[in-house]
Amino acid sequence: MLKSINSQKGVTMIEYALIAALISTVTILALSQVGQNLVTLLVSVVNAFSSAPPN
Repeated sequence: MLKSINSQKGVTMIEYALIAALISTVTILALSQVGQNLVTLLVSVVNAFSSAPPN
């Protein structure tokens, strides 16, 4: 009986670790995509300012 309870706790910990790993992976992928989009936006803003005529 006690062995079954300890085994269940181990399985639960593994499940939580897998869920945490999945959430981390999705977060990293989403943030890297947002970062790339932000770089593209900032480059286009810099290019717009550099091509504007001086006052």
